[in-house]
Amino acid sequence: MPLTLFEKIWNRHVMVEEGGEFLLYVDRAFFHEGSSHAFAKLDQQGRTIARPAQVFAFNDHYVPTTGREKGVNGIANADIRNMVLKLQDNAARHGITLFGMDDPRQGILHIVPPEQGITQPGLLICGADSHTSTHGAFGCLAFGIGASDMMHVMATQSIWQRRQKTMRVTLDGEPGFGVSPKDLILAIIARIGVAGGTGHVIEYAGSTFRNMSMEGRMTVCNMSIEAGARAGMISPDETTFAYMQGRPYSPKNAPTSAQWDTAMALWKSLPSDDGAVFDREVSMDAASIAPMVTWGTNPEQGGPVTGVVPNPRDIADETVARETAAAIEYQGLTPGMALADIRVDHVFIGSCTNARIEDVRAAAQVARLGRAVIPAWVVPGSQLVKRQAEDEGLDRILTAAGFEWRDPGCSLCTAINGDQLRPGERCASTSNRNFKGRQGTGGRTHLVSPAMAAAAALKGRMTDVRTLLKSA
Repeated sequence: MPLTLFEKIWNRHVMVEEGGEFLLYVDRAFFHEGSSHAFAKLDQQGRTIARPAQVFAFNDHYVPTTGREKGVNGIANADIRNMVLKLQDNAARHGITLFGMDDPRQGILHIVPPEQGITQPGLLICGADSHTSTHGAFGCLAFGIGASDMMHVMATQSIWQRRQKTMRVTLDGEPGFGVSPKDLILAIIARIGVAGGTGHVIEYAGSTFRNMSMEGRMTVCNMSIEAGARAGMISPDETTFAYMQGRPYSPKNAPTSAQWDTAMALWKSLPSDDGAVFDREVSMDAASIAPMVTWGTNPEQGGPVTGVVPNPRDIADETVARETAAAIEYQGLTPGMALADIRVDHVFIGSCTNARIEDVRAAAQVARLGRAVIPAWVVPGSQLVKRQAEDEGLDRILTAAGFEWRDPGCSLCTAINGDQLRPGERCASTSNRNFKGRQGTGGRTHLVSPAMAAAAALKGRMTDVRTLLKSA
């Protein structure tokens, strides 16, 4: 019987089935400073980590993105400083790898593992963060879990799960000028809704994704969670294999390496078979998608930058109309106003969604066309991204244009690290969530691509980046 990518990986990891639940073997576990509860539960039960070599820790959610010269002891907030120190202690006690503040590889837990080759096709990965779905870009099954489940994973290297349904989202065609992977996933979410993927694992297929870089694929899979899905996946291909070569944790790929040959044999067997059946199918034309802007308080509430804020009176569904009206009121907008007329107070380019080297390049390409008229932060996703951008001179382009170049971390995406919006401030953000107060109490968030965010910084309002790029 033809199998999907999800089914192949799931079947390889099932250890036991009991009452409709499956005990799955876990290949990798990732967590950050906020995961102390999992360690506390482990200690309470007198347990140790079953396989420390398969567990990785990261300083990212809480660490500051400025003033890092003094290291951990320089963190002004005592609570955050203690969280960072506690993670150091837990990692040392249990013998697990920590990408800490002073590590030259430090960065976000959804950016560092792919850089290091820790993320690989065919694996089952659990992370103490919902956006663990990012890693599905490599053709693996990756999803977020809570503290209790993480303790179980650390103690047993396994997890109980119910099997999800499958959905295939197919995009074909070449995206238009100025349209990025972030625009594509925002358009998909606007189409299927924030609950459209509930109970499903989404596989992204079609020529659009086959022609997409690994950085772009990670952006798409990252926001599968915002579509309500348990995970997002893309079948591995030659683009994936090329990315994997030579990375520190990748199988050794010398010409005579049996490790690499064995890995490639597995990886090439993973793509969904012809004739594989999905529980739901969605198809879209990539060429029809324009640069996107969210206007509301969930990622579904968005549209092309050339569009307008909807009028709740025009919406037949009363529940949706009420939700729309509430979102517009919170965002301080007016029904019918052009999205391009929305004024912005702040710009944030970063997060596990858009803080890779391609994202920094896209922002710099726009930044060189003018100067920021509002505060604009660029926060690279890892020290490796930061150094590469600096080697390419991107930091100099950005700072010359008035953008602030910061140290790696989650920063304004989570607003739990000192980086926050003030009440009423409006931000064009490359992050993944625009919920009420997500970037600070009373803050207003509009999700956009890195290029769109940079354009907003230059103009002080939402701007169709295509007009800037075409005039360059």
